Amino acid sequence: MYFGGRVPQGGAHRVVVIGGGFAGLQAVSHLASAPVEITLVDRRNFHLFQPLTYQLATGALSEGEVCFPLRAIFKRHRNVRVFLAEAAGLDLDARRVRLEPAVGDVSPDYVEYDTLIVAGGSQYSYFGHDEWEPLAPQVKSLESALDVRNRVLGAFEAAELDSEEPARQAWLTFVIVGAGPTGVETAGQIAELARDTLRRDFRAIDTAEGRILLVEATDRVLGTFPPSLSRKAQRALEHLGVTVMLDRTVVGIDEGSVTVKAPDGGTATMPTRTVIWAAGVTASRLAAQVGEQAGAELDRSGRVTVEPDLTLPGHPEVFALGDMVRVRGADGTPVVYPGVAPVAMQQGRHAAAAVRARLTGGTSTPFRYVDKGNLATIGRARAVADLPGARVSGFPAWALWLGVHLWYLVGFQNRLVVFIRWGYSFVIHGRGARVISALGRVR
Repeated sequence: MYFGGRVPQGGAHRVVVIGGGFAGLQAVSHLASAPVEITLVDRRNFHLFQPLTYQLATGALSEGEVCFPLRAIFKRHRNVRVFLAEAAGLDLDARRVRLEPAVGDVSPDYVEYDTLIVAGGSQYSYFGHDEWEPLAPQVKSLESALDVRNRVLGAFEAAELDSEEPARQAWLTFVIVGAGPTGVETAGQIAELARDTLRRDFRAIDTAEGRILLVEATDRVLGTFPPSLSRKAQRALEHLGVTVMLDRTVVGIDEGSVTVKAPDGGTATMPTRTVIWAAGVTASRLAAQVGEQAGAELDRSGRVTVEPDLTLPGHPEVFALGDMVRVRGADGTPVVYPGVAPVAMQQGRHAAAAVRARLTGGTSTPFRYVDKGNLATIGRARAVADLPGARVSGFPAWALWLGVHLWYLVGFQNRLVVFIRWGYSFVIHGRGARVISALGRVR
């Protein structure tokens, strides 16, 4: 039985999409005008604009500016239903998804499909040290970004009250693990927060004396960028006061310190009360579920291997998208695409086009990723951009970064509010979302 509150009209094709991230959102948006019945399943009632969660974590933006309700996005499409539930299990042979409630204790037991699109995303990997997660939160989800904001702002407040100098220095030391775009952007924002925004807010401490340590296991920051841009990004970080620690591996984290290991085997322990994790990702558990049922290969990061058209082996009615997959190339070698929003968005549009083609008797084509470049911001008027045929840094790259992110934000209101917020912050050097919402998490 199809659960959806009404029976599909005229035996309409039933599409179930799991995940309201970039891939799932694009798939639903490009299928909403087709003669299909769509059920979007997500355990959150909003789409989170993940590229800006680090700004939420550092007080530059608030929750409502990086989130947009899923129901509001599709309110004009009567063939789209949104289920606030969690996909608890898949039965590929019976073509159904088992659901568990995300709120209260009410949800349908399952939903049936003719086409399934799985876009479960990914999460940060702690490389076998899951015990570090409560000590070093990440900024990939709304809840964890708010946790980081509480910890960062709470650390300054605790330092203001602590009269013991060693303890105060620990409160004013911030360690970011991983120097990819998220780590670099987070480090730059905390540095600006300490050295600019908060300079006159406290009486007992000088926030500019705070130490921001960016720890990276490889030999440069922004490893996916060209070396020349990596060097420029590192110089920009150091100009902001960030200490970049390359070729260092984190081997220990506790409530009062971080221990790193150097290439020569030596270790160093740094007292700190705030650690932020931005190193490595692993696929969502849905990848393992679909992989097991379809007999598909999984890599070390848990990504499931899909066919060139993004379908599961032996199950052409199931598409898997985004960070949770690697795509088999023409020569049979799996390709791992960058875990960035443009890849997920293009894959969502590809899956929608494939479903539309099948509805008219056509066939799906192999997925082709069009690389439009890579952007990362370091701080105020500082960014790097690796574009097709050009490498840009400084203010031009920063302006480009602003424009691209405003363009892809969901909802005109969010674009307008964020534009005003950024403009106002640029003029007064302020941050309007410096709210500690859960003092119990500052420790």
